[in-house]
Amino acid sequence: MGNKKKNIFNLLFLLLVFGLTLYSVFHGEDLSAVFSAVMKTDIRWLVPAIACVVFFIWGESIIIHYLMGTLHIKTKKRTCFLYSCVGFFFSGITPSASGGQPAQIYYMRRNDIPIPVSTLVLMLVTITYKSILVFIGLFLMVFQQGFVHQYLGSILPVFYLGVGLNVFCCILMLILVFHPALAKNIMLTCLKFLVKLHIMKDKPERMEKLSSSMDMYNATAAYLKKHIGVIVNVILITFAQRAALFFVTYFVYRSFGLHGAGIYNVVMLQAVISVSVDMLPLPGGMGISEQLFLAIFVPVFGSALLLPAMVLSRGIAYYVQLLLSACMTVVAHLVIGRVPRRKESAVDGYINS
Repeated sequence: MGNKKKNIFNLLFLLLVFGLTLYSVFHGEDLSAVFSAVMKTDIRWLVPAIACVVFFIWGESIIIHYLMGTLHIKTKKRTCFLYSCVGFFFSGITPSASGGQPAQIYYMRRNDIPIPVSTLVLMLVTITYKSILVFIGLFLMVFQQGFVHQYLGSILPVFYLGVGLNVFCCILMLILVFHPALAKNIMLTCLKFLVKLHIMKDKPERMEKLSSSMDMYNATAAYLKKHIGVIVNVILITFAQRAALFFVTYFVYRSFGLHGAGIYNVVMLQAVISVSVDMLPLPGGMGISEQLFLAIFVPVFGSALLLPAMVLSRGIAYYVQLLLSACMTVVAHLVIGRVPRRKESAVDGYINS
């Protein structure tokens, strides 16, 4: 019953945010002019934009397949692609992308992949995924001050907030992985504080669950120490995966027949949006992503093409991705778990040692 209520809340919240986004973006605009501009684009540039979205999803599936292999779990690449689609779909429709990994763990479990294995793999995916955003954000802040002040003047507070939240998230995950004792003390302190404020009830079983969860972080630390080369490879794949999604806007830019802005500027501006909204509690960064696009891409597209460009760029990068992921999630629900399988994994040794 609790999950049902949560799903209904997430759906209503998604619809509310979507409705407010449509209103804030298109209120008072000439929709026929926007549609006309979109229809005049060169489809030859939109095809690689859609290909970038497919590569973005496929990239995570390659990482999952690769990490599973290092843990002696045999998986098919097409099944890992379904895992990725499930993750992106549920991340796209839940606040702060909170539903992606639980859904992936559920479908991996249907394939009889142990929960500790799937949790370890997805934790590694998250750490590398966030680290790329942190790298981009810090790179711009430290080495690209001219770029920042030229293009981001109107959104600097949001950009700095996004960088700060991503840095905090990465630090927290690293503490959980490499200093589980410290992490446990921090969590216990926070838990006691919430109990003191009467926000949570004092339940002994919570302490037991907290202690048992530390085993997963110990396993992650052990894996990272023994597979440095693997992590480097995953970071490189993740960088290419993230860059592919940023390139969608560049291909949209070229589809309008524009040439003036350099590829670096267009791609980095799109990266700025991802860094800024990634940690915000909105499904798929909906609403804020559109507003940031309209705020920082004026020098690139000009006022006349700005809204049509946003519709195409956001439509391909998020809504096409969401639609594709939704279709593949249906396929995953139908095919995953039909054949029971279970393999012993290396992570079992880490946890039981």
